[in-house]
Amino acid sequence: MQLTIIDWLVIAAYFALNIGIGFYYKARASSSISEFFLSGRNVPWWLAGTSMVATTFAADTPLVVTGLVARNGIAGNWIWWSFLMSGMLTVFFYARLWRRAGVMTDVEFAEIRYAGKPAAFLRGFRALYLGIPINCIILGWVNLAMVKILELIFGIGKFEALAIVLGMIALTAGISTLSGLWGVLVTDVVQFVIKMGMVIVLAVFAVRAVGGIESMKSQFVASGRGEALNMVPNLNSAWMPMITFLVYISLNWWATWYPGAEPGGGGYVAQRMFSAKDERHSLLATLWFNIAHYAIRPWPWILVGLASVILYPGLADPETGYIHVLIDHLPPALRGLMVAAFAAAYMSTIATQLNWGASYLVNDFWRRFVKRDKSDAYYVRASQLATVFLTFVSAVVTFYMGSIGGAWKLLIVTGAGTGGVLLLRWYWWRINAWSEVSAMISAFVVSLTLQLVVGMDSDKPKDFAWIMIVTVAITTAVWLAVTYLTKPEPTETLTAFYRRTRPSRTGWAPIAALTPDVKASSNGLSNLLDWLAGCVLVYGVLFGVGKLILHETAPGLILLVVAALGGFVIYRDLTKRGWATVVE
Repeated sequence: MQLTIIDWLVIAAYFALNIGIGFYYKARASSSISEFFLSGRNVPWWLAGTSMVATTFAADTPLVVTGLVARNGIAGNWIWWSFLMSGMLTVFFYARLWRRAGVMTDVEFAEIRYAGKPAAFLRGFRALYLGIPINCIILGWVNLAMVKILELIFGIGKFEALAIVLGMIALTAGISTLSGLWGVLVTDVVQFVIKMGMVIVLAVFAVRAVGGIESMKSQFVASGRGEALNMVPNLNSAWMPMITFLVYISLNWWATWYPGAEPGGGGYVAQRMFSAKDERHSLLATLWFNIAHYAIRPWPWILVGLASVILYPGLADPETGYIHVLIDHLPPALRGLMVAAFAAAYMSTIATQLNWGASYLVNDFWRRFVKRDKSDAYYVRASQLATVFLTFVSAVVTFYMGSIGGAWKLLIVTGAGTGGVLLLRWYWWRINAWSEVSAMISAFVVSLTLQLVVGMDSDKPKDFAWIMIVTVAITTAVWLAVTYLTKPEPTETLTAFYRRTRPSRTGWAPIAALTPDVKASSNGLSNLLDWLAGCVLVYGVLFGVGKLILHETAPGLILLVVAALGGFVIYRDLTKRGWATVVE
């Protein structure tokens, strides 16, 4: 694809804007470790929520969705659509608890919920495990997406594309080390506007290239692939086996740890909740994130994915269909903006992952176990060095990684079964540090055994479903057994945690009896109703808009009315709590 001088000027202006933001926030980020990682806990809901959305909108996301649509039809997106139910749990059951916890990272949580050496081990292990291998796998697939894009756009090899990506990482890491979380948040907003606008534009040209929506639908039907247009798969669907769909909607969303959709919240989502001004802003930020993430963004990607199936049948790598549409059907005048949009998608995620990963390495390992009681300036410098370290490790991972979708599924199955512990540790006093440790080890061992010894392939829908079912069943049995076979946490640790976070009394009855002065949360039924209403709201908008796009007007309007009712229920409840006002 040929770029003009105007295209290059647009791209240069985009990078210059990012650098300018980095320098603008340099002084504030360098003032303290809290400012560097949490923006002084003073972030408004709309900024924190938009940053979450921008982070999950990486360069890899349109490519993965294209691959899912090509292999499994529209219903293939249930692998991530199902996580909405987990996301809404975070909004109404966990966002306020996380903000009350007052920690800097979700890993630090281990030492306020548990006690002694097991808690210290869990914190240190998770800091290193999530901060280096898991984080670098995520960085690796994001890098790989950008490598694929550059290979096709400029007609270069993987090594040359990786060299360009390294330059972009270096620039992103430089901005991140300069500006801390404030710079990441503000650039995320700018980047989200750019990339969302351009994917909508590309979707318009993709649909036009196949002759419009009706032509697209008729071509799928004529080729015998009409069921690929279903949002919910048919029984025994060849595109999306029913057992896989059922695993997605009944098991996947609550039982699996996955970055950005951790049961109960975690990772960079938790980081944004910690940085919010207060509990209300924490809840509203995660609510806005889930609405935008699941209801607003998907259809432009899906439409391009559907068009790519028609325009480029039989691609060896279906994920690249998105880039082929871009190269062949986007007008030359918009190519510079599209390259800038991909750069924005890439850099917003990289900046967050580097900042988040460095927070684990510095706050939860180096500061906790190696160098204590140093100055904030020392830890800020250490965070900058950790950012550089993660940059180089992720580049090595990228070079040896093949499939983005495969990496997604690998993380899902290796985290299967841990979700129950992550959800219940807030609401059941009996959970202890060994519950979490045993769940992590069991999930990892069982899932890898099924893949490497039994020979199951997580990239095959039915195999993926059975890996999930077996891993969750065994892991759950293991951590429950370990919980009852080991001692509970010391009473003083449990009472301190209960006073600090004030969870529901229901699962903390023995501790609540010891702390009658603590006014714990008592709106569980309201939270449950809000959770159901939130799922109705987002799924109603998602599928209602989809039906309208596919020219199924009546079902689309009905779904949007149902969605509005879900939104009304939430608004009414938040009004009662005095939290409905979102403009300050």
